[in-house]
Amino acid sequence: MSLYRLKNISQVAGNNKILDIEDLEILKGKIYALLGPNGAGKTTLLNLLGFLEKPTTGNITFMGNPVKFTEKYLQQLRRNVVMVNQRPILFTTSVYKNMEFGLKIRQIRPIKRRQIIEENLALVGLSHLIDAPAHKLSGGETQRIVLARALALSPKIILCDEPTSSVDLERQQTIIRLLKEINVKQHITVILTSHNQPEVNMLAHHSFFVDRGKISTAGYENLFSAVILSKSGEKTCVIDDRITIDIKAAKTGPCRVTLNPDEISIATASGSKKNKIVGTVLQVMIQESDRIQLLINCGIHLIIKIPVEQYQRIKPMVGEKICLFINPQAVHIL
Repeated sequence: MSLYRLKNISQVAGNNKILDIEDLEILKGKIYALLGPNGAGKTTLLNLLGFLEKPTTGNITFMGNPVKFTEKYLQQLRRNVVMVNQRPILFTTSVYKNMEFGLKIRQIRPIKRRQIIEENLALVGLSHLIDAPAHKLSGGETQRIVLARALALSPKIILCDEPTSSVDLERQQTIIRLLKEINVKQHITVILTSHNQPEVNMLAHHSFFVDRGKISTAGYENLFSAVILSKSGEKTCVIDDRITIDIKAAKTGPCRVTLNPDEISIATASGSKKNKIVGTVLQVMIQESDRIQLLINCGIHLIIKIPVEQYQRIKPMVGEKICLFINPQAVHIL
């Protein structure tokens, strides 16, 4: 079932077009990820989906009904949606009182409020912090409390702006697990922004790439800042000052590039070192019936997709070092 439909949407601030969306549909009960660099328009899009901003032009349909941008109408729609910000704010009081605030506004009875709060703290594994001072929590605890506070309001949609950006790796995995559980068990639609493609691969049913306000469903698994250098007529692409790839390109200077994961293969360390890098396998997963996806740490996190036959010959395991060859055709300059 269609949850949102955005048609011919633009969002303009001064002379800047922040969003330019021809057609976007979001289905009920799925997890969606919005990928893209800072300033691409991801947070602005979340604000539109949360009915916090009105588009400059275009139409939004929610659950089959056109959205009317009057304050009275929007107040009713906002009851369906909660936003979890990148740096959430908690009041300088107890966890309980932080979670109680929204329930009070919705005129939930005190006994029912406590039941809801206890149930959702248990869901995020933080029942023991119910009376703790909220402003003294760790980053990971704060994110989980904010999720519990959002769930206490029984939303249809949770919008998360970089939900794992301010927590360590262990807590990132906890938050990913919670978002999956929320989606599966409570059928809540989750829409999140992220820079982390591996995280998105583990979590989202669908992902969109946002760049300069436009949306694409193209696969941008490996998106990096880079610089194209020219020396003696030869061009090289330098990614994050760590990886150098000989390429053919018309332009030079700073840019963004993507590396096609299908054009990166496992190589032998012997012979020419051209376009080769060494990395450590972090993750192995089946991507398609005939492809295996590997996540490699080679100073940057790089996703590659190799044929099953190649994987079975080499069988690289998590923790092992492997050598990769990056075909110049893998490099796409944005």
